[in-house]
Amino acid sequence: MENKFLDAMKFRHATKEFDATKKISDEDFNQILEYGVLSPSSFGFEPWKFVVVQNEELRAKLKEFSWGAQGTLPTASHFVIILSRTVNGMKYDSSYIKHMMADVKKLPQDVQEMYTGFYSKFQKEDFDLLENDRYVFDWASKQTYIALANMMTGAAYMGIDSCPTEGFDMDLTNKFLKEELGIDTEEFKASVMVPFGYRKEAPKHEKTRQDVQTVTQWYN
Repeated sequence: MENKFLDAMKFRHATKEFDATKKISDEDFNQILEYGVLSPSSFGFEPWKFVVVQNEELRAKLKEFSWGAQGTLPTASHFVIILSRTVNGMKYDSSYIKHMMADVKKLPQDVQEMYTGFYSKFQKEDFDLLENDRYVFDWASKQTYIALANMMTGAAYMGIDSCPTEGFDMDLTNKFLKEELGIDTEEFKASVMVPFGYRKEAPKHEKTRQDVQTVTQWYN
């Protein structure tokens, strides 16, 4: 039986340079963004924002401090910086969390109070996140990688390539977000980048991974 999901996983590879003459259609790229939006997140609080940088001048500035995107920034059909919310938005008593519960999830007041109790305990005790603001950002940033993976695999299912990118200077990227794009970096900071497009060349090597038995441990 054909397994199209497995085929997509095998098709996907970290594309370092794209065919700059080929562009993803608006319909297809909007679908990729939807894969990100529909991704799961802790408590369903969606700590992400997807910033799509298409302007060539902005990409050139970004390229100066994004060593992992030297080949993709000039050639990708679409280039995305995935942002993660900071402690300002993700702390249990923030206005964003209250907005998510009341306006997005439309939870009754008593359920909101119950949610807040669970979420507060989780941050204060279970994961001990409130000792340092960076802990909250790193925890939220981990969730953006779920969206990243879904976007990349969904794109591969559509025959579209991508490349997860952590090769950038964090401080300079956040400065770029603030000064060039007008992003409030008190609320959002860069988590990871991902370009999308169509591969210029076929991969030079077959995909290699450890076998399932090596990385799996069972306790029956």
